[in-house]
Amino acid sequence: MKKSLITSILVSFLMVTLIQYGFAKKPAIKIFNGKDLSGWYTFLKNKGKNNDPNKVFTVQNGLIRVSGQDFGCITSDKEYANYQLEIDYKWGEKTCPPRVKNARDSGVLLHSNGEDGGFSGTWMHSIECQLIEGGTGDFIVVGNNSADFSITSTVGPDLEDSSYVYRPKGKPVTITGDRVNWFARDPQWKDVIGFRGAKDVEKPHGAWNKLKVIALGDKITVYLNGTLVNYTYDVHPQKGKIQIQSEGAEIFFKKVEITQL
Repeated sequence: MKKSLITSILVSFLMVTLIQYGFAKKPAIKIFNGKDLSGWYTFLKNKGKNNDPNKVFTVQNGLIRVSGQDFGCITSDKEYANYQLEIDYKWGEKTCPPRVKNARDSGVLLHSNGEDGGFSGTWMHSIECQLIEGGTGDFIVVGNNSADFSITSTVGPDLEDSSYVYRPKGKPVTITGDRVNWFARDPQWKDVIGFRGAKDVEKPHGAWNKLKVIALGDKITVYLNGTLVNYTYDVHPQKGKIQIQSEGAEIFFKKVEITQL
């Protein structure tokens, strides 16, 4: 790698370290209040905005419950840039067609811009931090095949299941679609319910997980249960709304907090 790129990455990790230890942060803001979905709106494929007849998104016992029955999301009313997002989540029991027997799937879509449903009639264009059994922390560009939605990551020399894999000392690649998997995603990953890889950081089904996303300037760093699992830079765009997906699996969210950096 060129010296300028190495320097940029080192500076980025220094900033992230300072943030991890409480420097350069303001007080956290609860963007889920534990009572209702104030500050968010729903959008479901083929149903549109704030039309949720099947109650895919509800608040129960202080938790956001996503049933997974219809594909769509809750979307923050506000846009955010330069922040730390902390989310506590756990998978439920229910799965829904067409993913009844597939790996439990959801995601947190960052820097969301454009029209609701602009991607596949379901989500805003964005940069996704995927939540899926065996693959939480993967980056997916939910883009429009232009540089308007793109990321650059250092990746290993070989594709795994046709996808790039994050390697801190790898070769830089820029993508405007597709994905960069987290560093230890099992090469034998299968899209089957309950999948667990040999080196999974996500806790076993039913346990609470802590996801931390640091979006700082043109960089995004993802931690899962305290482990840095993925990192990308030269991210476009660098601000936007936050979406939380419904994608066929029941999932619960306990804490959704954002800290401006």
